[in-house]
Amino acid sequence: MFFKQKPRRISRELALLSLSQIKGSAVKFEQKELSNLVLAAIRTLTTEGQDILESAAAEITRSHERLLKSEIQAADVQSAKTMVSEAIELAKGAINRLVYAIELPETIQLSSQHEVREYTLELIETVCRRRFEIDQQLDSVLVDWHLSRLPKIDRDILRIAAAEILFLKIPHKVSINEAVEIAKRYSDDEGYRFINGVLRRLTEHLRKSTSTKDST
Repeated sequence: MFFKQKPRRISRELALLSLSQIKGSAVKFEQKELSNLVLAAIRTLTTEGQDILESAAAEITRSHERLLKSEIQAADVQSAKTMVSEAIELAKGAINRLVYAIELPETIQLSSQHEVREYTLELIETVCRRRFEIDQQLDSVLVDWHLSRLPKIDRDILRIAAAEILFLKIPHKVSINEAVEIAKRYSDDEGYRFINGVLRRLTEHLRKSTSTKDST
């Protein structure tokens, strides 16, 4: 069963893809420039859909080849089991890719809606305009790391979530969960777990800071 995508999740994804196109530490853009960034992000999604379908087809082909080898080349039962397991994993990977590919047309269609565009632009503007404050807050909760050393995709996911938490009044839990879901798609297992931990430390730090202020 497939579920309708949430407009704001699409906005976050478009903002992430748009930020990936920005070189350096730009802090201000004209509305036309922002719109061009979002348009380029949508085109990236369109291209990605074709790439995903091609990758899924290749995985299905490799899965079929593994199954054939298990029948005619396996030296023993254990070898056959191993080949079948490999075939199953490849097939699972192809199915996961296809699920995402099926969602893409809806994502692209919703990207043109005013609500989605408006929040996408708000995210990009906030991240760019408040970059120093966002990075300062994130660096304060990083353990044995510095933000500049992280992969750009992970930095931008963290910045989007931090922008929501610090300046856009989005509930902490919502921002963290959305950041983790996006990281699962664009980062790796280590990346999304790291992002989850950083954002949880950030919200805990903010909670303690608020409690301290309230008690004084």
